[in-house]
Amino acid sequence: MVKIKGWKNSEIIFLALVILFIIIHSFLRQDSFAATINAICGITYTFIAGKGNPICYLFGVTGSGFYSYLSFQNMLWGNLILYLCYYIPMQILGFFQWNKNLKEGKKEIVKRYLPKKELNILVCLTVILIILTSVVLRYFNDTHPILDSVTTVCSVGGMYLTVRRSIEQWIFWMVVNFLSLIMWSYVALNGARVYSTIIMWSVYLILAFYFYFVWRKEIKNSKNNI
Repeated sequence: MVKIKGWKNSEIIFLALVILFIIIHSFLRQDSFAATINAICGITYTFIAGKGNPICYLFGVTGSGFYSYLSFQNMLWGNLILYLCYYIPMQILGFFQWNKNLKEGKKEIVKRYLPKKELNILVCLTVILIILTSVVLRYFNDTHPILDSVTTVCSVGGMYLTVRRSIEQWIFWMVVNFLSLIMWSYVALNGARVYSTIIMWSVYLILAFYFYFVWRKEIKNSKNNI
């Protein structure tokens, strides 16, 4: 068994099996190359981000590039603008921010809860922006204006929380991942070969729940040790 410092054997096996499944499934279903690479990079990014290692952002930027291409192909303009104009720049910023907040002697960030006042402001802004964005996307004939607006705006909040090293990011990602899974399932039903993308969002949803509890336990233990 390959050993990776800070990783459980079960986590390594799960990641390897998911990637292998995506590759085999993509070959058998003749999935698009962009969807396959995006899924592999995206899932790897989420796993490494969950472990708190800044190197995750290298996979994140690569996956975001391919996801932008898929969004353009399927006229999901909200997701396209989100990834090109916000997500990729924020991931670059996140790489440097995380490196400034590492545990002493480790390649792992210090995890935390977001201050309540800041979280309340973020939630209010998210609701307002969802309403405004859905109106704009409907005007531009977005294929799924409501789903696209919710996933787009919540992704903005989720990425902000990720850069801030806050556990609340995983709650935002639960919402984003669930609705994105529905949205891309509709796209697939309309004939697009994006099966790897559906698998990716399914795994994202599982990982969001998993890492929420992992981070909560770690933050609790760190407070008890103070």
